[in-house]
Amino acid sequence: MTRLNITLPDETARKIASKHNKSRFIAIALEEKLERERKQKIENLLLEGYKATSKEDVKLQADWEKAGLEEWN
Repeated sequence: MTRLNITLPDETARKIASKHNKSRFIAIALEEKLERERKQKIENLLLEGYKATSKEDVKLQADWEKAGLEEWN
């Protein structure tokens, strides 16, 4: 465990004043926030990848459709 001194806005401090174990509450809140940020980063990377390959995907799909139709003719 690492001990930290942090400064919180007064309003935030008032909101957690009634929490029995403030350290645990803050640790859980930070972990949840970090996990949301990690997931958002992955989502953004996937979106960039989809956008970067979208034209190639459309062309590839068209090529496959032609190949499939030629077999039936």
